[in-house]
Amino acid sequence: MATQNGAPTQNPAPSLNVLAQYIKDFSFENPNAPRSLGAPQSQPDVNIEIHVNARPGPEGEFEVELKVEGGAKVGPETLFAFELTYAGIFRVQNVPEQALQPVVLIECPRLLFPFARQIIADAVRNGGFPPLMIDPVDFAALYQQRIAQAQAEAQTAAGQA
Repeated sequence: MATQNGAPTQNPAPSLNVLAQYIKDFSFENPNAPRSLGAPQSQPDVNIEIHVNARPGPEGEFEVELKVEGGAKVGPETLFAFELTYAGIFRVQNVPEQALQPVVLIECPRLLFPFARQIIADAVRNGGFPPLMIDPVDFAALYQQRIAQAQAEAQTAAGQA
């Protein structure tokens, strides 16, 4: 506990504020319409990839991007495809340095995800298909995979040097 003028002071509480949210880039393709709008002969193969990127800004602010790419196919025929980059500006204050990266790369995308999910569901529905309801994402597991991949790449680079 710190003191000021002889009296104890409280450390300010950590805070995470959403300053803005926005669609940075969005694309929806329905390349085989109207042929693709009928009942499919078999269950569509749905593929979804999620990536998180962050950039620091001024005074404890970060721009966090949630990039969601995916689509559905039946055999070789594409039913639909989409790419969404949904971003937010976050202010992170009073967070210890060792906790900053997990907050930015886990908690911030967790706050953005429901909005990105709804944008995609609406676009797929507006494209003539049942809404695509993406399952919740474990951003902590994605973060751990990212750290493990970076460590493996560093070991590979060290082994080649």
